[in-house]
Amino acid sequence: MTQATRSRANRSTSAGGFHHPGRVIAGAFAAAIAIGTALLSLPLATAGPGRADFLTALFHATSAVCVTGLVTVDTGTYWSGFGQAVILLCIQAGGLGIMTLATLLALLLSRRLGLRARLIVQTETKSLSAADVRRVIGRVVIFSLATEAVVAVVLGVRFAIGYDQSLSSAAYFGVFHAISAFNNAGFGLNADSLMQYVADPWISLTICAAIIVGGLGFPVVFELARSWRRPRSWSVLTRITVIVTAALLVLGTAGMLVAEWSNPGTLGPLGMGTRFLAAFTAAVMPRTAGFNNLDIAAYAPETLLFTDALMFIGGGSAGTAGGIKVTTFGLLAYVLWAEMRGDPDVEVGRRRVPGTNQRQALAVALLAIGVIAVATFLMEALTEFSFDQVLFEVISAFATVGLSTGITADLPAAGQVLLVLLMYIGRIGPLTLASGLALRERARRHHLPEERTIVG
Repeated sequence: MTQATRSRANRSTSAGGFHHPGRVIAGAFAAAIAIGTALLSLPLATAGPGRADFLTALFHATSAVCVTGLVTVDTGTYWSGFGQAVILLCIQAGGLGIMTLATLLALLLSRRLGLRARLIVQTETKSLSAADVRRVIGRVVIFSLATEAVVAVVLGVRFAIGYDQSLSSAAYFGVFHAISAFNNAGFGLNADSLMQYVADPWISLTICAAIIVGGLGFPVVFELARSWRRPRSWSVLTRITVIVTAALLVLGTAGMLVAEWSNPGTLGPLGMGTRFLAAFTAAVMPRTAGFNNLDIAAYAPETLLFTDALMFIGGGSAGTAGGIKVTTFGLLAYVLWAEMRGDPDVEVGRRRVPGTNQRQALAVALLAIGVIAVATFLMEALTEFSFDQVLFEVISAFATVGLSTGITADLPAAGQVLLVLLMYIGRIGPLTLASGLALRERARRHHLPEERTIVG
């Protein structure tokens, strides 16, 4: 076999190893949703008599697999222990599936994109071997389960000591909320989500930590664990993720404090220290966690708009968070900064970002805006709710956040079906689109004459 033939074979293996990644991702999530829907449709899944209707089962299976958190019925009272276990398994499968598929795709695409693959070793990954796949999957699973176990222990101890729950109940609450938090799902067993724990730093900060770690993504967490003392050596992915995440947390907390400081329905009645804790927790949740520690229906209009922006951006790539991803947003910010300065290249740290990455980020952002605009138009036509409420619900579903102003259960059947489609598209869309664009990248043998046009 000649060198050229081997090269073509390797490219074919790399590009087709997943038999087209986009189709595998879409099919895997659709199959998981179908199984979850079937299980939640069983009489055994509901706490009361009868069974859940098809739309209710489909909605909650989709919300769990896509780690969103939107619900039309109360998780803790409507579903039986079996039904809650099904939801928990769907969350775990969806979260692990997202992290595993996204990380493997990063490995697969690293050579095509010319980026340094710091997922397994410090050297550049040249191929995706069976050993690489096993090692990546193993580390993702171990990292996820270990983090969830630590969070579950901390929460379980607090539920037992601070809220007089029995050991079995505290352990169950701890495990459920740990899995839901780490996977950025936002499902809770209390009807008011985390509102009763708004002044409890033990529970609030532990859940926030799980959300942030899960939302950073396995590649970033692994690189930080290895080289957190050497930020100059960080990859572009890690650098953008850390910088933008920290900036959004600070700005989010400040925005919540300014907008809701005197609101009698949210931060107003709280003490000084509790206001800062509540504002920080509320700023973490739009990273696609879905828990709410404050009454979102009481938010001021400017807070709803501010939260819309945070939800749209979302969390890190190859993590459990949704949205267009902080890497997409951060990269576009670097592009804007370079254009304003007149720089010919977009540089992040000591790396130059190729034009293909810039176009991919722009494509993901613009398509997301298009989907949200169309869905908001349709939802406005289907319901009588205000524009603020509709836009919030649409972005929350598409960005797989799970926050709501309380209108989810009151939406007509067509509106709930639209949310199901948005959750599914929002979960697989950015990842599928990014991988598809990268795998379609190819060199051209000729270029047409260049002609500039007026912009703006």
